[in-house]
Amino acid sequence: MTIADLALMLDAPVLMLQGNRPAKHVYHVAVRNAPEDRLLSDAEWARVAREMMHVTGISPHGDDEGCRWVAIRHADDHIHIVATAARQDGRNLWLRQDIAKMHAAARRFEVEFGLRQLTHRDKTARKWPKTGESEKAARRGLGEPARVTLQRAVRRAAAAAVSDADFFTRVTEAGVRVKKRVAPDGNITGYSVALPGDRNAEQSAVWFPGAKLAPDLSLPRVRERWQNPVSVPVVAPAEMWREAERRVRAAADQLGAGGLSQGAGDVAALGDLIVIAAVISPRMVRDRMREAAHEFERASRVPGDRALEGQARSLYRESAQLLSQSTAAAGRSDTVAALGFLLALVTAIEASRRWHQAQEHRAQAEASGRAGRLLREAVEVTAGASAAREYRPRPKRTATRPSGARRAPTVAGERPMAGVVQEAVPEHARAVLVDPAWPALRTRLAAVEKAGDDPAEVLAAVAARRELTSADSVAEVLTWRLDGWSRQRGATAAATGKNPSPTSTGGTGRSSGPRKTGAPGPTRRPPGDEQRKGPRRAR
Repeated sequence: MTIADLALMLDAPVLMLQGNRPAKHVYHVAVRNAPEDRLLSDAEWARVAREMMHVTGISPHGDDEGCRWVAIRHADDHIHIVATAARQDGRNLWLRQDIAKMHAAARRFEVEFGLRQLTHRDKTARKWPKTGESEKAARRGLGEPARVTLQRAVRRAAAAAVSDADFFTRVTEAGVRVKKRVAPDGNITGYSVALPGDRNAEQSAVWFPGAKLAPDLSLPRVRERWQNPVSVPVVAPAEMWREAERRVRAAADQLGAGGLSQGAGDVAALGDLIVIAAVISPRMVRDRMREAAHEFERASRVPGDRALEGQARSLYRESAQLLSQSTAAAGRSDTVAALGFLLALVTAIEASRRWHQAQEHRAQAEASGRAGRLLREAVEVTAGASAAREYRPRPKRTATRPSGARRAPTVAGERPMAGVVQEAVPEHARAVLVDPAWPALRTRLAAVEKAGDDPAEVLAAVAARRELTSADSVAEVLTWRLDGWSRQRGATAAATGKNPSPTSTGGTGRSSGPRKTGAPGPTRRPPGDEQRKGPRRAR
């Protein structure tokens, strides 16, 4: 059978219709498995295809007059289903919620076949950019679509704002155009935002309503944040992290204690706090904090009603306001003081994950887990940076060598790093050396030795900074701490203006400062240097 024969058989019910024929009668859907799923057999895929056509009403089981369709498997992990949207008995086909019905059927097959289980549609997922928006950003040389940039800017403004006027002012200061929707009575009922220079084919600005950016960025949802205002004391920048840490630890014990609706309000306020913390966190962990805020965004949205009051929600809002008032200290963030706050934030995210699991919010619980991992990584990097600030290397003892003996040069990385681990952390050495993260840790230790530090001393210093017994992977934790160590040492060297070492530059060790041009001045020699001069070279 040729493709033309197959197409003719599928289109036969349309050709037999009396009167007007539908302009578009081809129904096409792809059903795909995750890359880590097992391969399904042809019989299993055939069963999936028949069930998809049944739940949509295109071809119900036992209905011989339904629509004609064909399923094609041209890859291991997916099939394509093509149907004719015209019944064979001439009756009209009415499709209602066909995508949602196929999603529900897919969830059942995932459980039965032991595949990766996705979540039901709870309308809490973020609004992803469309294909055209991504292609437009690539043509303009932008790193991300306009929708993503606007979503991040509006979320930061909403997390820190305390009123309508404050919210719109913060959005405007972020370099975003704002258009308010004003009712006849003068009240603002909505808003839209646009990036400067982002225009469509008609050269009109491309506006995005708040609800099209994310479900919790519509104006009514944004206003929930300051419906119950909180008051925070004015504290010095040095006390900012400690005050926020105290409130976050107290809120973690109260999260969700008042029921489902109160817990939904608590996690929403926690999401705003992480957004603010990512803005003013120490620079060396700011990228991880931003990723954590991005991951926790789904966990901060829960289907159903939200309580706008509660002890945990108030404490999280107070912490967010406290940090947002101290944004001037962002460049002078104390790494040691921020470490305690980050640890408290990890505790709060873990509390939210347990609460989501208890409520069977699987997507939100997974998002909390991903955000918690990024926060733990930021904690370990901060701990390594703190160890680097307080590190004082031990003075090296000079070994007595026989007269005329020359010391063999030390080659960077020549020292066995397995011995370094056994010397620095003997109680964890066995687990570290068989850990999948051991190659990355070995690379970090070699870099420490190449920089001129003793890798055993450095590893012992970062290991003693915090306990390691609760770590899932000791090697991975030590790798993160060494990352923070290296960043802090590099920042310190740049701040003090030290010249690079001869081994790092590959030169002779002389400083390459600016040279003065002109006639050379007389050369001064130390006393007695004339006796050490060699024979004069003839011209």
